[in-house]
Amino acid sequence: MIGRILTVGGFTLLSRITGFVRDIILAAVLGAGPVADAFFVALRLPNHFRAIFAEGAFNAAFVPSYARVREQQGAPRAAVFADRIFTLLLASQLGLLALALLFTSQVIDILAPGLAKDPARYSLAIELTRITFPYLLLVTLVTLYSGMLNTLQHFASPAAAPIFLNLSMIVALAFAAFFPTAGHAAAWGVLAAGILEALLVGWDAKRTGVLPGLAKPKFNPDVKQFFRALGPATIGSGGVQLALFADTIIATFLPVGAISALYYADRLNQLPIGVIGIAAGTVILPEMARRIAAGDESGARAAQNRAIEFTLLLSIPCLAAFLVVPEVIVRALFLRGAFTAADAAAAAQTLMAYAIGLLPFVLIRSTVASFLARGDTATPVKAALVGVGVNIVLKILLMGLLQQVGLALATSIGAWVNFVLVAWFARRAGLTRPDAGVRTVLVRLAVAGVALAVCLYLAGPLAERFVQHAVSLRAESVLAILLLVGALVYGGALMALFGISRLRRIHQKNP
Repeated sequence: MIGRILTVGGFTLLSRITGFVRDIILAAVLGAGPVADAFFVALRLPNHFRAIFAEGAFNAAFVPSYARVREQQGAPRAAVFADRIFTLLLASQLGLLALALLFTSQVIDILAPGLAKDPARYSLAIELTRITFPYLLLVTLVTLYSGMLNTLQHFASPAAAPIFLNLSMIVALAFAAFFPTAGHAAAWGVLAAGILEALLVGWDAKRTGVLPGLAKPKFNPDVKQFFRALGPATIGSGGVQLALFADTIIATFLPVGAISALYYADRLNQLPIGVIGIAAGTVILPEMARRIAAGDESGARAAQNRAIEFTLLLSIPCLAAFLVVPEVIVRALFLRGAFTAADAAAAAQTLMAYAIGLLPFVLIRSTVASFLARGDTATPVKAALVGVGVNIVLKILLMGLLQQVGLALATSIGAWVNFVLVAWFARRAGLTRPDAGVRTVLVRLAVAGVALAVCLYLAGPLAERFVQHAVSLRAESVLAILLLVGALVYGGALMALFGISRLRRIHQKNP
């Protein structure tokens, strides 16, 4: 199982690396001005709906249902089930796309009302959204194909598909001079990426023999059970996205650059969330669903424990770095071209606020698998909606004092509320059972993390003085020094606290 997490995480890491290259180019070309704000609104809108209808609700309901049908009724019945769901999904997404294209200005009025005060940004956001929104249809199909492939333990192509978004936008931005604005170039790159992703994962599904086709919808017991799971999952995903919508809505009322600061900080925060947290969740959900369908409850819980251990092992260094040296990271990655030192400072402060919620962000996917793998999408919704409520109230309270930093801090606190409630519900229902080794691992990882944070705090000024006479690449050099020192300290702390044999067991154990 850990090997499969590393496969997904490896491709996701490659995606994040190319994503950083993309964002470096975006920062240099767009900066944090009005064109950037308009593009990021246009990018956020399909991605919000994607998180609701694709990677959020649909994935949570479909993967356990498909795994159960395939395990208990066989591959032919699973293929019929997938065909019916594919047909319904395609019809609903075509309808949503038509509505979005017809009523784009109304959607912008609701979800980014502050742009109406700036006619140029408002008109540009509408124009760019009409280009990017079809990406939702394409990536929703990618999610369906990916869920089927992941159930069969084929993780490579679904994990690699997002790389196309980055490469496509990089190529489009390279030809930005041929478009009305650089925002138009980036938007067309988003649409091209959706086409490429659908072709890649669709081809893999066809090669594997599971590519679904059109079929007359029939609401048999399997389809009905899927929709019973989809309803609560949609409410939960919609609630989470409502909080993110609130970010977009409120940020449009803040000074120019707030939306961009949120974007760049979130991109950094999403590195460990995607590479580690989502990778672990992507693997653990079908793994637990398959084991539970086969009656192996203890194996499912043991797999979950190992996934949580491994997730924390890799996440803690990111948490320490984001809290202690955020401005070094932002300046090294983005401070060039149209992206100024003031933009870097704003994004760094926002990153610190996001980092406070990093642990629940990376652990939540593995934790909610306790319920999703058993077809229970309702219980996580209760926790998610409470977290969303706390999140939105805090955004309103903090936006005036802290601006976009307050929005990020509210997001982090809401994530903690959500995670603690999910973990408590699972523990109360007897679905999770941390074994003796988990508690020991958590304490030792915490000690290693504190040692790393102290090291970065002390080494930062020394690294700055070491490169103070450098003519160029000063921020990049400081970051490289801190990465090297941090890796040595964290690795040494792990070796001292665990020993090589225990670390090998965390990596290799596959219950």
